[in-house]
Amino acid sequence: MLDQTFTAPKPKTIAGATGDWELVIGMEIHAQVASNSKLFSGASTQFGAEPNSNVSFVDAAMPGMLPVINEFCVEQAVRTGHGLNAKINLYSAFDRKNYFYPDLPQGYQISQLYHPIVGEGEVHVDMEPGVARTVRVERIHLEQDAGKSVHDMDPNMSFVDLNRTGVSLMEIVSRPDIRSPEEAAAYVAKIRQIVQYLGTSDGNMQNGNLRADVNVSVCRPGDYEKFRENGDDFSYLGTRCELKNMNSMRFIQAAIMAEAKRQIAVLEDGGEIQQNTIAWNPDTGEISPLRSKEEAHDYRYFPCPDLLPLEIEQAWVDEIKSNLPELPDAKKARFMADFGMTEYDASVLTAEVASANYFEETAKGRDGKTTANWVINELFGRLKKDECEIEDSPVSPAQLGGIIGLIASDA
Repeated sequence: MLDQTFTAPKPKTIAGATGDWELVIGMEIHAQVASNSKLFSGASTQFGAEPNSNVSFVDAAMPGMLPVINEFCVEQAVRTGHGLNAKINLYSAFDRKNYFYPDLPQGYQISQLYHPIVGEGEVHVDMEPGVARTVRVERIHLEQDAGKSVHDMDPNMSFVDLNRTGVSLMEIVSRPDIRSPEEAAAYVAKIRQIVQYLGTSDGNMQNGNLRADVNVSVCRPGDYEKFRENGDDFSYLGTRCELKNMNSMRFIQAAIMAEAKRQIAVLEDGGEIQQNTIAWNPDTGEISPLRSKEEAHDYRYFPCPDLLPLEIEQAWVDEIKSNLPELPDAKKARFMADFGMTEYDASVLTAEVASANYFEETAKGRDGKTTANWVINELFGRLKKDECEIEDSPVSPAQLGGIIGLIASDA
């Protein structure tokens, strides 16, 4: 649970011509499940395969083909729910979300609207020592990914690659508790860190295996507090717009600020914000509405007739929980307690699973604070200079530990 000695960061304030405005941000993070096969078929999820080579008859929506649930993907969703301190729903069900894109062969996506696999949870997002935001998680649901349309291979034609079609996604939906661009980036980083520690997703943002839809609105100071005090009454908040498929922490922050300034300009000019899906161009920094934001009735959701409701046993849920690895917050607290290091050093060392493992291996039988200084300042500094990851370090934990031991003994 959140240490009550932590204080919440102040919301981002943007000065407008008619007064100050504050940001309100909610996020939908799509994390690809770390599974070798897709959610409803046995097709491979290998990244970088030849276009349309990882496509089964089910993925291609051939007539008469029926989906079969991948139990491993369900388990990974349950593990992720535990990692976010969330309620695991023993009963869940799949729905058809109807929309028509060239890269969606079925003409609908199988998702979970009414009965998700995971319910409410929370994430503790550290901003600086002693300052943290608790972000409420509304739900996690399983759904299948769509394919990919390619527009830059021919001036007159578009191509479709269905390799991603049917790949299992966990959509992690937050409440609108994030109050600045920096918090938004930190929240995505924390979700990415947790799923990597759990092993439920590799969190590779470059490959699109973890990406975020960012809902942005602005309100006057004090309105957000009224929203919370009145049971999340959205009438106190401004109309939100959604930035789609963001896969860079830097781009997320820049896009949020650009969209917030756009909304403020519209409102101060006497206009109204339309609930749109927004495109952001990282090259120009320009914001442009794509289409009106769809509501549930626009998708014509209805229970998927090809899949029975999913009912799982509490004993299975408990077994999954009992086998969870040590999570980032617990590991950071242990590093601070066992090795006497600062919160900052513990945060740096536990940011990645590989970094934490490297440090612990190096620190065996040695002074923790000294080892932390060597790993953070000397090793990490050199790896960054050489653009090398910790997994590819030319210096092993045993070798670095040996150097630290020799210095300590004045040998």
